[in-house]
Amino acid sequence: MTIKIAWCIAALATMLAGCGGGGSTASNTNGTSVAPSTAANVQPVTVSAGVTGAANILMTTVTICVPNTSQCQTIDNVQVDTGSDGLRILASALPSSVALPIMPTAGTPITGACAVFGTGFTWGAVRRADVKIAGEVASNVPIQVIADPSTPNTPADCTQSAGPMQTQGTLRANGILGIGLFVTDCGAACASTALSGWYYACTASGACASAAQPIAQQIANPVGAFASDNNGSVIVLPAIPATGSATVNGSLIFGIGTQADNGLGSATPLATTSSGAYVTSVLNGNTNMRTFFDSGSNGIFFADASLPQCGSWFCPGSTQTFGIALGSGNGTTAKATTFQVASSQVLFSTVNLAFDDLAGPIGNVVDLGLPFFYGRSVYTAIETRPTPAGPGPYYAF
Repeated sequence: MTIKIAWCIAALATMLAGCGGGGSTASNTNGTSVAPSTAANVQPVTVSAGVTGAANILMTTVTICVPNTSQCQTIDNVQVDTGSDGLRILASALPSSVALPIMPTAGTPITGACAVFGTGFTWGAVRRADVKIAGEVASNVPIQVIADPSTPNTPADCTQSAGPMQTQGTLRANGILGIGLFVTDCGAACASTALSGWYYACTASGACASAAQPIAQQIANPVGAFASDNNGSVIVLPAIPATGSATVNGSLIFGIGTQADNGLGSATPLATTSSGAYVTSVLNGNTNMRTFFDSGSNGIFFADASLPQCGSWFCPGSTQTFGIALGSGNGTTAKATTFQVASSQVLFSTVNLAFDDLAGPIGNVVDLGLPFFYGRSVYTAIETRPTPAGPGPYYAF
């Protein structure tokens, strides 16, 4: 699942200004965009002020309907996340007219679901919905409704991370669109075993206990549930200036090699390791077997004790360039590239919200978050689904 850490918020006292906030004399760069498309498999995505003014949050719009009806709600400011799987929507974003059917489980009337992220957790009920994005439809798929009134009590084993993300203010979005490597959020492990921190059988009184969950009833990656263009996705974002941009407009393209607009071209596929979630990297002379591409992280995160830190971010005296060699899990393909790290204090002193050189410290993994996506087309291929480069899971850029 996605590791989302070190959100840019004004409350972090070590930062000069939170989330692009600044004085009237601060510099900014007007928005940058890729060419818009009206193709049925292309969905606009944007980085802007969103709902809380957080930096580097990639948002889109999703329409949710009661299955097989015209009772629908279009929800904006849904974060696009290649590091998790499944749609998770705040209950507050759904009007009473869109009463999604709740999913029972294990002899109880309600399925509860927990999702743990690096910055906190979401808790709510599993309900079924038709999910419409661009011209694609995922019909009657399980989604998580966060802070669902039918699941008022959060199990203790769901609360062992940073804190609840149960409101628009704490989630910093109206929901999360997880379009990662997998068909569902947990898979075979949850189907056979009642795992702590995943699925729960809940009673009408609010009591919940961990429960196994059949794969067909797990929260589903909507892309994998489309009738076509269902083998993965491509995020295309423009390059931006070193000091950032006030807004960015790009495209989320569904399918890999299924249409004229989603071929791999010169991109290098990087198959994941046996765990299914990671590729390998060599950065600063260190090999890391847990490297991933995560549009849901608002920075690039890696370990480097030599870089100065300002709060949760790196703040070198001058912009640093890093070379990284990325490799497939089976060792058959590799691709080298570079990224930059600028001072977070300089970046946050502007009024910009999109930065390609924002980075911070983390141990044991290399998280290529949204800054890595600017100026690139990044592909996420879903497990077992055929593509021109073979079946997923893999990343490519």
